[in-house]
Amino acid sequence: MKTRAAVATAPGADFDIRELDVDDPRPGELRVRVVATGVCHTDAIIRDQWYPVPQPVVLGHEGAGVVEAVGEGVTGFAEGDRVVMGPASCGECPQCTAGHPMYCEDFYARNFGVRRADGSTAFHDGQTAVGSHFFGQSSFAEHTIVAARAAVKVPDDTPLDLVGPLGCGLMTGAGSVLNVLRPGPGSSIAVFGTGAVGMAGMLAARASGATTIVMVDVVPSRLDFARELGATHLVDASAGDAVEQLRAVVPGGVAYALDTTGVPAVFGQMAASLATRGHGVLVGAAKLGTQASIDIGSLLMTGLTLSMVIEGDAVPREFIPRLIRLHQDGRFPFDRLIRHYPFDQIGAAFADSAAGTTLKPVLVY
Repeated sequence: MKTRAAVATAPGADFDIRELDVDDPRPGELRVRVVATGVCHTDAIIRDQWYPVPQPVVLGHEGAGVVEAVGEGVTGFAEGDRVVMGPASCGECPQCTAGHPMYCEDFYARNFGVRRADGSTAFHDGQTAVGSHFFGQSSFAEHTIVAARAAVKVPDDTPLDLVGPLGCGLMTGAGSVLNVLRPGPGSSIAVFGTGAVGMAGMLAARASGATTIVMVDVVPSRLDFARELGATHLVDASAGDAVEQLRAVVPGGVAYALDTTGVPAVFGQMAASLATRGHGVLVGAAKLGTQASIDIGSLLMTGLTLSMVIEGDAVPREFIPRLIRLHQDGRFPFDRLIRHYPFDQIGAAFADSAAGTTLKPVLVY
């Protein structure tokens, strides 16, 4: 069948919206009519070749839609099911079977290889193969082929124009807090970066019962919005040493911290902001080879834990429904981060995301 899709063709180039041929689902796959999909920083850095992903390729990895066809051997899905799409995993390696599919030993190939294991793609432009299966889904298309393990069935009343970002960006921020840091009631946490991932982390910290939530950024308007959403303290890193400001708020440092920026200097600030035996998490993506330094001489005696976390160390089929329930209960109002764009305005969505004027763009088909 034919479908419209946004194709990444070269670093920095605008996405090319064109009509492609899309396969029928093969064993282990679903065909999904995509209703909406989030725009994530990862889509931008892959388009710009921070990681060597083959082009041309259909990106997009925060999709939500309706199952149109079910491939051979797939159970648990039927035509008409509503799904949120997350990353792909093998389900068989030691990490998957231990409940950590985001660290699947085949994660890179399944999510960044943009090919099936046999080398084929689900999209073609005439005789030209176009990369598919990005993060298991390639959701910058009106119809796409999805690895069934990457799909999460959701209730029929789920608003598909909102929930796609739960498959990556919001899962990353919230999961890093709820699954990895696990702050208890009355605890303190600092979040570095007030983008969608950082805001999701902050909302999750509120849901966990943390009572001191410090947001750190250099954009005053974003900090003000963070306070509106529930931050208890703000640190404007452009107004002086961020660590000094933070420790003035929380003497001795915070128990937990989350760096969503991927900026080496900010990673050092996060480590320096932690209290004795504190736990910090890095989720921000940086270019391959990026180095960050911390003062190991001073920090050795603190007993810190520093973790590198992918996708919030979540099990999507458990965690995405959990976030939906928190939203329904009013405890995770992620809808306030979202602005909708028609699919044809994908360029504007990426520009607004890069400029910081929109926290979480969502393309609607």
